[in-house]
Amino acid sequence: MVLQTSQLEQKARQLLGDRGVSVVDIANLVMHLQKKYLPDLTLEECVDSVNSVLTKREVHNAILTGIQLDILAEEDKLLQPLQEIVTEDEGLYGIDEILALSIVNVYGSIGFTNYGYIDKVKPGILAELNSHEGPRVHTFLDDIVGAIAASAASRLAHQYPDRAQDITQ
Repeated sequence: MVLQTSQLEQKARQLLGDRGVSVVDIANLVMHLQKKYLPDLTLEECVDSVNSVLTKREVHNAILTGIQLDILAEEDKLLQPLQEIVTEDEGLYGIDEILALSIVNVYGSIGFTNYGYIDKVKPGILAELNSHEGPRVHTFLDDIVGAIAASAASRLAHQYPDRAQDITQ
């Protein structure tokens, strides 16, 4: 049985909300990425772009998989040494980034550069998710949220090439 895309989207959005991430949080990351290149960009346009990214089945699958792995780590239900690696968000464990790249891949090469940048600087909600404070594990979620933002920013760059200023610099 193949689930309807609308069911997957609803569950993905629910899980993001349950983990403390809103569409506006992600839209603020998009604004951070694109404001320099699209000076007249509005938060509403960023929200629309995030919502568009969140309609993609590949994005749903990444959200569901990543958040489930984070939850299993919180519940101490992963096998060792994976349990410790995910719980500690070990620096040499790159599977969380690989899962996030499946989202970015939908939006082309600019998505990869946007993702690399935002994953490095971790502004806004990404700093909160990556803080490693409290009982929650966000090893996968912070990368997924960054990838959604990078994808939404890339979508805007492709959608408004005539509005972009100094995009190649």
